[in-house]
Amino acid sequence: MSILSNLDLIRRVPLFSTLTQAQAESVADAVVKRRFRRGECIVEQGKKSNCLAIVLTGRARVVTTDTRGREVILATMNPGDYIGEMSLIDNQPHSATVRAEVQTDVLILGRNEFARCLPENSSMAYSVMKGLVQRLRHADRKIESLALMDVYGRVARALLEFAHPGPDGVLVIRDRVSRQDVAKMIGASREMVSRVMKDLEERGFIEVREDGTTVIKERLNALG
Repeated sequence: MSILSNLDLIRRVPLFSTLTQAQAESVADAVVKRRFRRGECIVEQGKKSNCLAIVLTGRARVVTTDTRGREVILATMNPGDYIGEMSLIDNQPHSATVRAEVQTDVLILGRNEFARCLPENSSMAYSVMKGLVQRLRHADRKIESLALMDVYGRVARALLEFAHPGPDGVLVIRDRVSRQDVAKMIGASREMVSRVMKDLEERGFIEVREDGTTVIKERLNALG
């Protein structure tokens, strides 16, 4: 198998898809590929990294921790997602920690190169703004669910976020659902989440199969 060059790699990243050849080559010369082990921090809450990290492979988790050490899961980052743009724009420390959930490869782009790309390419600047808006909308939904939904509704919404359409169009969560992770996402205890999920299964809202996958029934949308 041939080793992909930095130019090949950035051409696969949606954020860089509109760069001209010269711009792409400039970015390719500036990026560094890094591999993070499971559990390793890509960026850390309260600190500056002065770089943009673009996920190539693997999966990372965005978490925030309070002064008592309690952790809340804010989002999951997948290939093509990028990390650290808010800190680069406002020059403030990172508002959350991003930790590799599995072995994860990222491209690292420094502050100066990132700042140079934006004014030179309006489409890239628009993509960054679009990503920020999507995160804001996600935060709004999370605030809404915490303020207005009961635990059933919050669990349902979390399950719907995990799910992806299968070949037959049915929503499926392919990985085994961690009750602890769901609890950290919705601000509830693990025991409560376990009780709610068991009840949802018994009432036919979800189906947990022997291989660990979870099938989401259409009626779950009414809860989430």
